[in-house]
Amino acid sequence: DAAWIQHLQAHLDEFGGSISLPLKEIYPSFIVDTDMQQLMLEQPPAVVSFHFGLPEAALIQALKKAGVFLLATATNLEEARQIEAAGIDAIVAQGFEAGGHRGIFDEHRDEAIGTFALVRLLAQHSRLPIIAAGGIMDGQGIAAALQLGAQAVQLGTAFLLTRESAANAAYRNLLKSSRAQHTRVTAAISGRRARGIVNRFMEEIDISTAPAIPAYPVAYDAGKQLNALASAHEVHEFGAHWAGQGAALIRDGYTVGELIHLLVKEWQAAR
Repeated sequence: DAAWIQHLQAHLDEFGGSISLPLKEIYPSFIVDTDMQQLMLEQPPAVVSFHFGLPEAALIQALKKAGVFLLATATNLEEARQIEAAGIDAIVAQGFEAGGHRGIFDEHRDEAIGTFALVRLLAQHSRLPIIAAGGIMDGQGIAAALQLGAQAVQLGTAFLLTRESAANAAYRNLLKSSRAQHTRVTAAISGRRARGIVNRFMEEIDISTAPAIPAYPVAYDAGKQLNALASAHEVHEFGAHWAGQGAALIRDGYTVGELIHLLVKEWQAAR
C-alpha cells in the first residue's frame, strides 16, 4: 500500500492532498458480508446476479430455496461449467468488449474472449440460458446476439446517458465526446481489471514501471481519494468512467423506458 501511495505521490502533490494509510476495503464481498446474505434471504429479490465468481454452495441453495432466480457471469467456458455445476439458473456471458469490471473468477487469468465468440462457445457447450453482455448498444446488436444463441442480452453502457442515470456531468461529457471511442482495460483504478474511457489515470498511473497494485477493493480506496482531490480542482481525469467498446454508439436524451422501446423497435426491424 505504501509503495502504491508513493507511486501516486506526484499526482497527490499536483492537487495538494494526501492519502492516509492503511487503505480500506471499501466494498466488502458478498461472500463474507453475512448481513447482506441474511437480508437477501429474509427479503428475497426476484433475481440475484454474481460477479467475480460464486459464493459457497450452501448460500446458493438457500437463495434458490427462497425462490430467487440466480445469474452468474462467465468470461470463458471453464467458468460457465462451474456456474452450471453450482446450480445457477442462467449465465451472463461477458465479452471482453464490456464496460466495467471483468467478471473473471481468477483475477490473474483473463482470456479476453469477445462477446460473440463467447456466446457461441457457451451456446454449444452449456444447457443453461445465455445472456449476452458486452458491446451491445442497439437493436441490431441485440438481434445478432440472439441469432448466435443467446436467450437474452444485458446492456449497461447504453443507458449511461438516460435521464435516470446517476452519471455525473463530467462522465456524461466524456460519453458525448470523441473520447468515448477510446476505452481500455485497467486494474490500476480499483485493483481488478475493468474497462473504461481512457484518462490520465490509465495513461500516467497504469504504466509498466508501476509497483504492484493493491488488491481489489483496497486500490479503489486510493483511486477514489485521488479522484476526489482532482475533482475538487475541476480536473476529471482520475475517475472510474466505466464504458464498453461500443460507447461511441450511445444515445442521449431518452428516459430508460423510451430507450427500451427504441431498442425493441430496432431489434424487431433487424430480425
